[in-house]
Amino acid sequence: MIKHVDISTEELKKHFKNKDICFGGNARLKIYGLLKCRSGKRMKKENRIFFRSEEEAIQHGYRPCGHCLKTAYKEWIYSTLQ
Repeated sequence: MIKHVDISTEELKKHFKNKDICFGGNARLKIYGLLKCRSGKRMKKENRIFFRSEEEAIQHGYRPCGHCLKTAYKEWIYSTLQ
């Protein structure tokens, strides 16, 4: 997990280019999603974090985004109701 405020723009671009970072998240709301998600692009930089994998996000207690990961979100909702 990498906080956006803790990484330089150049280093972040390098991680994107090498596909080291695949998911973004909101640290305050504990939601993760795709990097191209419109909801994620609107969040404040100080709340944004990056993950190498979906598993990493889940391990840190984040839930899927309801906009860009609809199937995973529906599965998460269903699992929390049981």
